[in-house]
Amino acid sequence: MTLVNFNNRTRNTAPYFNNVFDSLFSDAVSKNKMVDKSPNVNIHENEAAYVIELAAPGLKKEDFQINLKKDTLSVWAEVKKDENQVAKDFTRKEFDYSSFARSFNLPDTADGDKITAEYKDGILSINISKKDTAKLQHREIVVS
Repeated sequence: MTLVNFNNRTRNTAPYFNNVFDSLFSDAVSKNKMVDKSPNVNIHENEAAYVIELAAPGLKKEDFQINLKKDTLSVWAEVKKDENQVAKDFTRKEFDYSSFARSFNLPDTADGDKITAEYKDGILSINISKKDTAKLQHREIVVS
């Protein structure tokens, strides 16, 4: 495969020119979609806790801030721009998590005093323990 240097300025001066990268990487779903500035989230529940997983690659654990106010859990991140970093001339840019904010309403069964967070392999995992009364109690009921 040969890489060809693409001059993005040609596209602006020649309206008839079809952008090679648009035709190669176009997707009917994402073609007209704006760049999403908030990370995708998975939320699941097990017997003892609720787990929120945010996909935020390229960040450091120091970039995140997590707060709990009443029953709302807020997560945000902000990456400080490095002045020495070389600016890139992107042909296409579909992710940029330099800053984002997400909020989640916790159910009444969540224990706000027992929340932990871990950032590993680009995934921020927030573990929210359930109150003891909310944990699933398993018992067998005898039919009489």
